[in-house]
Amino acid sequence: MSITEELIRRSQNGDPAATEELVNENSGLIWSVARRFLGRGTEADDLYQLGCLGFLKAVEGFDLSYGTQFSTYAVPKIAGEIRRFLRDDGAVKVSRSLKEQSATIKAARHRLTGAMGREPTIQEISNQIGLSPEEIALAETATAATESIQRETGSEGFSLEDILTDTESEERMVEKIALRQAIDHLPEREGMVIRLRYFHALTQDRVSKVLKVSQVQVSRIEKKALAMLRELLK
Repeated sequence: MSITEELIRRSQNGDPAATEELVNENSGLIWSVARRFLGRGTEADDLYQLGCLGFLKAVEGFDLSYGTQFSTYAVPKIAGEIRRFLRDDGAVKVSRSLKEQSATIKAARHRLTGAMGREPTIQEISNQIGLSPEEIALAETATAATESIQRETGSEGFSLEDILTDTESEERMVEKIALRQAIDHLPEREGMVIRLRYFHALTQDRVSKVLKVSQVQVSRIEKKALAMLRELLK
């Protein structure tokens, strides 16, 4: 049993010192999630406190027998607590900066597609506008009218949402954060295929042109990547 798991066990058994140690050791994780909600009318410290509340709920509800990484379980709980507050407070808004970034990304994609005769890679867009691939993904998913995570894709007609572990509708969307965290653990090629197929809604044929491989190879890579994600999110 890891140190974190031992602290969780002690906390679940009513040890306040273990609970305090868990919060202190995971303050960076809580802040990393809380910062995603800046610019929506709530102070950073308040977002952090809400995140702490979600974190404590994660500690209380975590099942040590699952074999799942605690951080993977905790992230959607932290984000869910913040999101519920913002929703109930009527303050859920996409920040102006994210809207501006999204417009810049869209314009850059259009320019590059025309100049290159193909869909640009995320890295090529990143090089063009100076935003990191993660910032590009965050801006596009935050401002999308319909989240492609819910779009059915592939021959089996399922969506990425189908492989998320928590079925509560109010938390399903915030699990995108845990999902992106899992995608970050995929090998580079598998991660790129998932991002292009599901977050950018490209067909396998378009992806094959972007990655310069055959469509059959894209199909195999996608199936492998989805199997890996299911294991990561168990």
